[in-house]
Amino acid sequence: MVFQSIEYVLFLGAVLAVYFWLSAKGQNAFLVLASYVFYGWVHPWYVVLIVCVTLVDWCCAKGMEDSTTPLRKKAFFLTALTVNLVVLGAFKYFGFFVENVTALLSAIGLMPSPMLLKIALPAGISFFTFQSVSYAVDVFQGRAKACRSLVDYAAFVCFFPQLVAGPIERAAHMIPQYQKRRLLDFDHVRDGALQLLWGLFQKVAIADNAALLADRVFSLGDPSFPILWGGVIAFGVQIYADFSGYTAMARGSARLLGIELCANFRHPYLSESPPEFWRRWHMSLSTWFRDYVYIPLGGSRMGGLYWARNLFLTFLLSGLWHGAEWNYVIWGAYHGLLVVIWPGLASRFGWLTPSAEGTGSLVGVGRILLTFLLMNLGWLFFREHSLSMLLHDLQLNPMAASASEWRMGVALGVEALLYGFPLLVILPLLDRLGWLQSRWKEGSASWRWALAQGLAAAGCIYGAVSLRCEVGADFIYFQF
Repeated sequence: MVFQSIEYVLFLGAVLAVYFWLSAKGQNAFLVLASYVFYGWVHPWYVVLIVCVTLVDWCCAKGMEDSTTPLRKKAFFLTALTVNLVVLGAFKYFGFFVENVTALLSAIGLMPSPMLLKIALPAGISFFTFQSVSYAVDVFQGRAKACRSLVDYAAFVCFFPQLVAGPIERAAHMIPQYQKRRLLDFDHVRDGALQLLWGLFQKVAIADNAALLADRVFSLGDPSFPILWGGVIAFGVQIYADFSGYTAMARGSARLLGIELCANFRHPYLSESPPEFWRRWHMSLSTWFRDYVYIPLGGSRMGGLYWARNLFLTFLLSGLWHGAEWNYVIWGAYHGLLVVIWPGLASRFGWLTPSAEGTGSLVGVGRILLTFLLMNLGWLFFREHSLSMLLHDLQLNPMAASASEWRMGVALGVEALLYGFPLLVILPLLDRLGWLQSRWKEGSASWRWALAQGLAAAGCIYGAVSLRCEVGADFIYFQF
C-alpha cells in the first residue's frame, strides 16, 4: 500500500474513525493491527518476519535489563544484534554475496554451479532493523529503559506511517508517546492534513515529473555529455522530492494520529559544503550512523588518520546500507572521501569556508552551487547501476557534443529545476519568514495564518491534480 493511492486514503480514514475512541492500550493494539495490515497488504508473509524480529528484540531487551550478571546481559544483547543483522544480511545481501563469490571463482577457473535461490527483499527491512538495533544498543548501554509492554514496543517497530522508509526513530523519542492516550486535536489534524498534501504534491507533481526526464536519459544507450548531466540534475531533483515527499506524508499521517516524527530534511541543496549537506540530508540516517558506527569506531577522539578512517568507513557502510550493488559502495566511498578531504581543501582555499558574509553573498552562492554540483556527481554513482556504463559516463567529452545537444541538455536541467522550484526555492523562503508565521498565529491575526494554510492546501491540491505525471512510480527508498 502506497501513500499516493486511494487505498491508503480509505485505510487512513478507517483507522482515524476508530482510533480516537479507544483507550491508550487500545490505541496501541489497534495501531499494531493496522500496521500489520498496511505492511502485509501485498505480501502477507512480510508480517511474519517483522513479528519474529519484534518478539526477539523485546525479549532480549527485557533480559538485558533483568540480568544479574554482565555476561548474561551481554549474551542477550549479542542475540538481539545477531538476529537483526542476520535478517538484514540474509534478505538484502545474500544474492550480492553469492553473485560476487561466483564471479571470483569463475575468474580463477573454478566455474562453480550457479545458485538458483533468490530471496525477495521485504520492503523497509533496512529501516526497521536499524531501528531495532538502536533500541538494543540503547538498552544495553543504559541510554533507554526496556519497554515492558509488548504492544507498545510492537507499535514502535511497525508504526505504519514510517515503517517502510523512515524516518528512523529512536525508542526514547517514540515509546513515551505510545504510553499515553492520544486525543483528537484540531491543530494536529489541520497541520497533519497540510503536511500530507504537501508531501503528495512533492511526489506526484515534482518527483514523478523529474523521474520521467531522468528515466528517458538513463534509458539511452549513449547519451552525450550535456544530455547525461541534464538527466543527472533531473534525478537529483527527483530523489529529493521523492524522499522529502514521503517524509512529509509520513509525518502528516503520524500527526493526524497524535504522534510526532522527527524531521528528516533541512533544505540540503542550500548547503555550502559536503559535510553540511550530510547534516541536512536524511538526518535520521546520518545521526544513526554517527551514534552507532562513527562514534563507536572512535569518532574524532584520536584525530588525524584515525578520524579519516572512521569517517570514511562510516560513509562506506552507509553506501552499502542503500543497496547490495557496487554502485552504492562507490557512492558511499565518494562521499566519504569528499567529507574527509573537505577540511583540508577549505584551509587551502579560504573561500570554501562559510564566514560572516553568509549565503547572500556571491561567494556564499558560489559555495552552494559547487556543493550542488558535487552532490549531483554523487547522484550519477547512485543512479547508474551498471559499472561499465558508469565508466562510460565519466569518460564523456563535453567538447564532442553538438550545439543542439547542449541546448537539449540545458533544457532538461532547467525543466527539472523548474519542477523543483517550490521545494528548492519557495519552501526555504517561507522558512525564512518564520517570524511572520509565529506573529500570525497569535491573537487577532490568527485568521491570517488560517487563511495562509488554507491557500497552501488549495495550492497543493491544484498542483497535484494539474501537474500530476501520468506515469507514476513507487517511492525510491521503498527498495532499501
